[in-house]
Amino acid sequence: MMTPVLELHQATKRYGGVPAIEDVDFTLMPGEIHALCGENGAGKSTLTKVMAGVVDLSAGEMLIDGKKANFRSPVEALSAGVAMVFQETSLVPTMTVGQNLFLGKEKAINRLRAVYIAAQQLLQSLNFNVDPTHMVESLGAAQKQMVEIARAVLHDARVIIFDEPTATLTPEEKRYFFDLMRNLKARGVSIIFISHALEEALELSDRITVMRDGKKIITDDTDTFDRDRIVRAMVGRDLTSTLYGKKTSLRPAGKRVLSVQNLRMGAMVRNTSFSVFAGQITGVFGLIGSGRTETFKVVSGVLKRDYTHGGKVIFKDQAVRYRVPAPAVSAGIAYITEDRKVDGFFETMTISRNIYAGLLAKQRSRRHWVSGREEKKIGAAWRERLNIRSVTAGAKVIELSGGNQQKVVIAKSLIQSPELIIFDEPTRGVDVGAVAEIHELIRNLADQGLAVVVISSYLPEIMLLSDRILVSRQGRIVEEFSSLDVTDEDIMYASIH
Repeated sequence: MMTPVLELHQATKRYGGVPAIEDVDFTLMPGEIHALCGENGAGKSTLTKVMAGVVDLSAGEMLIDGKKANFRSPVEALSAGVAMVFQETSLVPTMTVGQNLFLGKEKAINRLRAVYIAAQQLLQSLNFNVDPTHMVESLGAAQKQMVEIARAVLHDARVIIFDEPTATLTPEEKRYFFDLMRNLKARGVSIIFISHALEEALELSDRITVMRDGKKIITDDTDTFDRDRIVRAMVGRDLTSTLYGKKTSLRPAGKRVLSVQNLRMGAMVRNTSFSVFAGQITGVFGLIGSGRTETFKVVSGVLKRDYTHGGKVIFKDQAVRYRVPAPAVSAGIAYITEDRKVDGFFETMTISRNIYAGLLAKQRSRRHWVSGREEKKIGAAWRERLNIRSVTAGAKVIELSGGNQQKVVIAKSLIQSPELIIFDEPTRGVDVGAVAEIHELIRNLADQGLAVVVISSYLPEIMLLSDRILVSRQGRIVEEFSSLDVTDEDIMYASIH
């Protein structure tokens, strides 16, 4: 039998006496793609950070090629051939692609031209269409990922770990990334990837490991799994009907809360019109670049519409023009961003302080009156209401899993008591257990009489949640459907043709 390239035996990591992972056994074989699945907070990221030298073990041991290893930093792990591509890129944005690739491998005397030539040769050998002279900050998500992978290959990595590699990629970029993974496997590289998209795990991996509450539940060959088996192992119950069932009834439309007429914003929003009603979930579907997000950013004051011929936004029977989000928040509009890590929270603040900041944003007259006691009381109430899980009550948001971070962002908006709440990709990068909780929360908000908008690129989510479905194409709302009478094909056809 082949010797595993990486092994963990009874791996345990504790924070303040609380185990993030406990007694986990794990093996990675040469040239294997191994998917790691589990709910947010299951311990997936902690486990992979142990492998990459970011986190040290409290107990247990790790072996590389059958020999004990104890990495004290990612640099030591990389020198042993283990690289990790984090969900948040570790590239230096103000340096070029070539400079990032050779960062840490500089010679005593460096010529920039030679660096770019070597970088170009490496990128071409991997079939990566990235200019080594471009600044990293100018690259898209997929190209940044290519640079991360190229850097791992340059350092002769035999193990590459991907944490949510496809969360921010378009469908086309995902297909290209899947080809990259297969090419790396063909080169003999072993791959571990964390993904909440179960279809990706079933399509790409050779084996799947499922974790729950910091423990390994099962490891098996991929061809022995289907979606239901993975979900049951992840959450300990069957969620198939909850997540992928068919809508059987519609909520009646209440009062018209929002009316948008001939809205324009540059080239992204082009003369679009639609309405949103109280007590309903209005789903908005569209491909990347369709203007769906930009339209609702204009409504909520994040973006400005054209000054002349920009159309009308009528909120609660009153024409409004929000140039910044603050007056929109005060009026009762909440926009929950699609990119929580950039726009959704203050990462070094605690859960309670982030939620309390949402209240201060709503009650602008109280900005100079901050109560620590009120902050803690409000934070505790919302942690319980939304089941926000953390190791300690005072944990910083950056220390939370993706699903719990999303719940903090939602709580920060709900505390503002909005009458119109806009969810932009509410379950992106969120595990199936948290998806079910967020879906139930969205339904409850509509049942309470709020006007709810859900923007999503995931058709099953749109079909399951929405009472009305609006389709965006080339900056305009082009079709409206009832979710009881429409098919996936109808929606996709409207979004393309």
